[in-house]
Amino acid sequence: MSSAAPIPDCFVDEPPVAAEVARGVTRLFCRRDWFAMCEVPLPNGRRADLVAIDPKGHLTIVEIKVSRADLVGDCKWRDYLDYCDRFYWAVPQSLRGLLDEANFLPDEAGLLVADRYDAAVHREALLRPLNPARRKAEWLNLARRAARRLSAQIDPTLGFGS
Repeated sequence: MSSAAPIPDCFVDEPPVAAEVARGVTRLFCRRDWFAMCEVPLPNGRRADLVAIDPKGHLTIVEIKVSRADLVGDCKWRDYLDYCDRFYWAVPQSLRGLLDEANFLPDEAGLLVADRYDAAVHREALLRPLNPARRKAEWLNLARRAARRLSAQIDPTLGFGS
């Protein structure tokens, strides 16, 4: 009998520090009773680095940036705001100061500074409740994606999907 398929590797095309930041953020969220899934496609064609759901059903998107060039060159992150109640940047300590600039919406976007062991909230994200119909659609999207990934552990021929 073969063993179950592994969970899909997240951030395989990114520098190793991206996975370390994601791990730290995931640990912080777990303590808050929020649970996240990595690399979640959104209906607009974008892919969120992390999408988390809290006990009240609020959806949080986390965009992980590990280099100055990636952070400054990213113009697509505003496309995520229509699919979450909260938006956070997650960065290693070396990038923390860059996210106070106005173009990164410091009055709305939260800031998490993380390493492989943990994360700290340097700025809470503004809670901007989604439209109920959009929230329901995104819950369904997240739940079905999680179930599909778990189904692939039972039968690897099913694939992970996206």
